[in-house]
Amino acid sequence: MKLKIAVLSGDGIGPEIMKQGVAVMDAIASKFGHQFSYTEALVGACAIDALGDPYPEATHQVCMQADAVLFAAVGDLKYDNDPTSKVRPEQGLLAMRKKLGLFANVRPVATFDCLLHKSPLKDELLKGADFVVIRELTGGMYFGEKYQDNDKAYDTDIYTRPEIERILKVAFEMAQGRRKHLTVVDKANVLASSRLWRQIAKEMEGLYPDVTTDYMFIDNASMRVLTEPRFFDVIVTENTFGDILTDETSCITGSMGLQPSSSLGEHTPLFEPVHGSWPQAAGQNLANPLAQILSAAMLLEHFGLTEEGALIRKAVDASLAANVRTPEIQVEGGEKYGTKEVGAWIVDYINKA
Repeated sequence: MKLKIAVLSGDGIGPEIMKQGVAVMDAIASKFGHQFSYTEALVGACAIDALGDPYPEATHQVCMQADAVLFAAVGDLKYDNDPTSKVRPEQGLLAMRKKLGLFANVRPVATFDCLLHKSPLKDELLKGADFVVIRELTGGMYFGEKYQDNDKAYDTDIYTRPEIERILKVAFEMAQGRRKHLTVVDKANVLASSRLWRQIAKEMEGLYPDVTTDYMFIDNASMRVLTEPRFFDVIVTENTFGDILTDETSCITGSMGLQPSSSLGEHTPLFEPVHGSWPQAAGQNLANPLAQILSAAMLLEHFGLTEEGALIRKAVDASLAANVRTPEIQVEGGEKYGTKEVGAWIVDYINKA
């Protein structure tokens, strides 16, 4: 298979982990006879510094012409520490989602038996947890009308029927392909936008009679994700709730450095780790590349390359079992491995498989 990949390394640790993700893609291409070509483009703080725009038109054109986008992270301390800045790296990510029509963020949440001890939760709650959170990405407060002065500020949480229907369709269909259980998370007892979400979900239930659908307020869901993670199969929710809920799930995996994701929609699909840019660690060979590597696996699986994706996952599992891990998940007394060393170990495993 031939694939054109837009490579957006972004800021902070992004270039370091991206290098390992691309190396793994190259190892897969060599082993299975594929041709992957890469075009790099700027996004985030590095794009602001170079061009004054966190998502330049040139970058958008690279993404539009690609089969998929492999993205790392955006964010820089000089913007984090300046709340008055009018242009911010994160605006590049929001603009990319909007322009590419990436309305569905798909984040799998699964446990690794050898890392259960890294979670603050009890092993008996975690073992066997396996669910997916689907977050609406291009609506809600993040994109609604905004206003701020010295005495008043507001963000408008607006959703339309077509926006809700299309994300629910993704969720129902994913549930059909899994354990046929969908949980719709909202705040319908308080928010009008949530009541519309629930109304439309109720209307669509009949189109998917094989799926068991239940409804949960966001406050309850936030608790039960941590106290009963095995209850869930597929969760679907709006943008703001999804942002918070998906970060919370890092308590289940034990590290945000292990969570990949995909963003799907109208144009080029995007695959990215869920962690941030961690600018404090940039260039120090400390960052965990596994979420970036697993995002590459999701990219391949999106195009039907299931054997290839499975080999990457097997290599990641093997690296964890062999204690080839970056510091934040290494066992006490374990050998020290950095970003480069973990990536090289996984490439070597793929080459020898």
